[in-house]
Formats: sequence, structure tokens, C-alpha cells
Amino acid sequence: MPNEPIRPLISAFQSQAELELLHMILQSSNSCYPCNPAEPEAEAYFAALEQEVFRAGWTEEDFAAPAQRLATQFDQLWAIAPVADTASQILNTEFLQRFTTQVPHQVLSNIVQRAQQVITSNLSLADQLVHAVQDCLPSWGEEDLQVLARPFAYAMRGSETEALEVVLRSVRCAEWKDLSSIEQARLSLAIARYAIDQTATDQN
Repeated sequence: MPNEPIRPLISAFQSQAELELLHMILQSSNSCYPCNPAEPEAEAYFAALEQEVFRAGWTEEDFAAPAQRLATQFDQLWAIAPVADTASQILNTEFLQRFTTQVPHQVLSNIVQRAQQVITSNLSLADQLVHAVQDCLPSWGEEDLQVLARPFAYAMRGSETEALEVVLRSVRCAEWKDLSSIEQARLSLAIARYAIDQTATDQN
């Protein structure tokens, strides 16, 4: 390809230009960066900085795509932060704390976070349970999980925690890797049901 040798040069020039731009932003003004954009001095600061950038040869189009990517990343982080905070609260409840030595933290965390996500869907409770545990039970098919999830969805209305306790008595107190496939599934579904209930309670 005739253009291949040129690409490293373009990349090098771009990196150099970005470094020069950063240096210019940091050094071009004697004043401190305005932490509060509402301050009267902030508007003048940013206007002067913008003119410096344009004089360096940059255009608004140069910033459009990176700015959009940055905005998207911020949106994703803001969306995740409340979920992660609530997930942490649920994981620290007495009901789930008992499983911290039995179930790997990543499995527990994954189930709780997935349960929080599916609760906003239009799926039935049984389907929500299936979607919450699917990632942690790759050997299970969706239809098989739906069969196992139905009792968790329909036989536990009212006193959910007591009903979960009954189900959990059928699961041995052993490490995750030592549990049978069906024990892992039952335990996962019980955790998911509890997480869904807690999330619904918090939202109300």
C-alpha cells in the first residue's frame, strides 16, 4: 500500500500537535483555571483560551468527534454510578453477606447488578430472574433456567425472605466450585430474587 509509510508520520505529527496544544493550554494564561464556570472571570478565560486554540490552527470540527466521545463516556459513568452504589448497599445486606465466603464476589456482584438492570424491563419476573443469572450459569440453557425460575417467581409472593430461606436449605454449605450445577442455579436465582426485591423496595 503506497500510503502505509506515511501513516506513522501522520500519527507522530498528530501526537506532537496534541502535546503542543496541551502545553499551550497549561501555559498560555497566567491566571488560575476557573473551577467555577459561573464566576464572571470564567467567561473571559475560556474565550481567550478558545482564541488561542483557533490561532494554533485547530477548528471546531477537530473537537466535535472527541467531545462527543467524552460526553458519551461521562453519560455512561453517571448512569453506572447510582447502580454501582445501590448494588454495593444490597451486597452489604445481612442476607447476602452470608454468601460472601461461599459465592465468588464477582458472581454475587454480577447477579445483583444484572438484577438491577432487568427490573426496568417489561419482562415477567421469571424472565427477569433468568436474565439476571444467565451470565453466571453458562452451562444452562434459557428454557431450563425458566423452568427452575418459575417457583422463585410465583411461589414467593408475600414473605419473600422466608421463602428464599426454605429454598436455600436445599443448597449445601459448600464452596461455589463444589456445588452441583442445580445448586448453583438455585442459589443464583435466590440471590437474584432478593436483589430484585431490594431494588424495587429502594425505588419505591
